[in-house]
Amino acid sequence: MSSRIGAPAEGLPQDSDPAGPAAPADPAQHSRTYSRRASLVVLCGGALMTILDGNVVTVAMPAIQSDLGFSPSALAWIVNAYLIPFGGLLLLVGRLGDLVGRRRMFASGLALFTVASVLCGVATSQGMLIAARALQGVGGAMTSAVVLGMLIALFPEPREQAGAIAVFSAVGAAGGALGTFLGGALTQALSWHWIFLINLPIGIAAWIAALRVLAPDRGAGLDRGADYPGAALVTGALMLIVYAIVGTGERPVGGTLILAAVSLALFAAFTLRQARAERPLLRLRLFRSRLLTGANGVQILMIATMFGFQYVGALYIQRVLGYGELRTGMAFLPAPVLIGVLMLGLSARTIGRFGPYRVLLAGLVLIVAGMALLSRIPVSGSYVVDVLPPMLLLATGFAAAMPAVTGLAMSGVAEEDAGLASGLFNTTQVVGGSLGLAVLTTLAASRTDQLLESGEPFTAATADGYRLAFTVATGVAGAGLAVAAAVLRPARTSSRH
Repeated sequence: MSSRIGAPAEGLPQDSDPAGPAAPADPAQHSRTYSRRASLVVLCGGALMTILDGNVVTVAMPAIQSDLGFSPSALAWIVNAYLIPFGGLLLLVGRLGDLVGRRRMFASGLALFTVASVLCGVATSQGMLIAARALQGVGGAMTSAVVLGMLIALFPEPREQAGAIAVFSAVGAAGGALGTFLGGALTQALSWHWIFLINLPIGIAAWIAALRVLAPDRGAGLDRGADYPGAALVTGALMLIVYAIVGTGERPVGGTLILAAVSLALFAAFTLRQARAERPLLRLRLFRSRLLTGANGVQILMIATMFGFQYVGALYIQRVLGYGELRTGMAFLPAPVLIGVLMLGLSARTIGRFGPYRVLLAGLVLIVAGMALLSRIPVSGSYVVDVLPPMLLLATGFAAAMPAVTGLAMSGVAEEDAGLASGLFNTTQVVGGSLGLAVLTTLAASRTDQLLESGEPFTAATADGYRLAFTVATGVAGAGLAVAAAVLRPARTSSRH
């Protein structure tokens, strides 16, 4: 049997060359000791910067709209321009990271992301900002796609691996909510430009740390699987499906269906290509792993729920409860604090004791319960009574479920496919988030427009639209729970000896 993710690799020292099985690029590097904990900090720091930037613009968009003159429909492209290349390129750059070296891909992504952030911060026109955001998406994909593969190689022992995944998941979850807070704070205290310019010192420090702390690796070489036609097909398909999802509310249903059909045709062509290619980009045998396939499916449904809550919940707090930018950001702070405490203090030990399957189910039950409470949110509600309790349920559930589903997804992957599997896992996160954002916001807006046309007051109509979105999100989370229970059950529990 080949070396599997989650099992110690033969001959891999605990503190040297943790970036993967390939030998260091420079033989002199053999004498250098690389701290796994320092490497974990660098990897989480790089991932945090890209995660923050995916959310930091949410609260700042009214200020950007006023300054650069965006129309309501064009304003959405500040987010879309980032999501489309980010989601479309994750799979490709994840595989390229396996081939050219994961540290090289990670550091290059940090550099590109930092440069693009500066361009966003100094943007003086709509076109410049959107183009720079797209460049940020490319850099974010390069940085994020290889992180999980590097993390798993750093911590091959199962208990340590669970702890490292818990830290990484805590950073990711907290980053999403902290982005909302920082966006409001920086915009209100300085200007919207600083939500991007703040990445300059952080990016430079992270890039230097990556080169000094992460062990170098050669990678397998571009001649070991660079299927460029396949790469073009899958990248086009992923970008098109993300574009179709994020633009659902801006075009007729027929247009979205046509884009989806073209995307599916590209996916079908990619699948045929991978089945016949001598050196495929994506080894289809990966999907024979029940854990990998099932965990990615569960993640799509779970992230769709949580991303939808983050966006729709922020709108409810602003438009129904009347909170300002900074106050809205502060209202979300209990979630990342709780997630961080639970993931860092309990997740690894809980998963070690009860197993990832049981912890995942418990987390998903809490997410369903939190969304069910939000589906009853009133017009004349209050933050403390109607928002905070379900938010804490969602945070607790996510703190349990995310490390568990991450571990399950990566547990059955061969070391040589770690970068690709990491890219796939990140891709399903982006697709799930885009799907949740598009579906839930479209449903909420449609319901609100119908009620406004019938004469309902604005606040009542808006709140009713959000209730519909939360009701649908409850069903999506319930579907994730059902898939997890049916597909991810450990085989050893099916019989007793």
